[in-house]
Amino acid sequence: MNRIMVVEDDKKMNKGIQLALRQEGYCFVACRTLAEARVALKSQKTDLILLDVNLPDGNGMDFIREIRRQYQTPIILLTVNDMEMDIVMGLEAGANDYITKPFSLMVLRARVAVQLRPQKNRNGHFSQDGLDLDFESMRFYQNGRPLELSLTEQKILKILCENRGATVKRSHIIDTVWSGDSEYVDEHALTVAVKRLRGKLEDKDGKREYIKTVYGVGYAWVMQ
Repeated sequence: MNRIMVVEDDKKMNKGIQLALRQEGYCFVACRTLAEARVALKSQKTDLILLDVNLPDGNGMDFIREIRRQYQTPIILLTVNDMEMDIVMGLEAGANDYITKPFSLMVLRARVAVQLRPQKNRNGHFSQDGLDLDFESMRFYQNGRPLELSLTEQKILKILCENRGATVKRSHIIDTVWSGDSEYVDEHALTVAVKRLRGKLEDKDGKREYIKTVYGVGYAWVMQ
């Protein structure tokens, strides 16, 4: 279940946003100040932030920059009366999208759904279910916490993410990851590398699966 943080100091508006989106199956963290948002962001998994520009204890633009120094969580900016400068500054600071008040509930639902879709952008960034994988900067996070991945694990992960929804043959992974040395690589090396990667990404109780073994063929990335 995706968790949305609503950072809006207007109590009625904050509650209204939650009511509008609750039927989509999301859960929420309601914050009315930046201080509350900072605490919530550090203490629990957040999949999307709906952020008001003006808050009683600070500016939303500064908070976006603060978030981007550590997290890749999608951010939708909430602005008033189509303030063009706020929109431009917000997007430049790192917001993913914006919506102006008063807004259509259908538009709100649609824009939230777009940001919560599993996606990989042109810059090599892939996000899904709390995972933030930036293959350009080689920074990887799960629920805001850094993931320590070896170069081999990073290469395997990139191949699977780029081909999500499809089964990638073992031979293709080996040829790509161990380019030039594939004829000397034991296939067991791939099995071990994938096992280690799973151990870093997936829950020990098996409730969360990202990498599926297609026996006799290869591996596939599981779409959540």
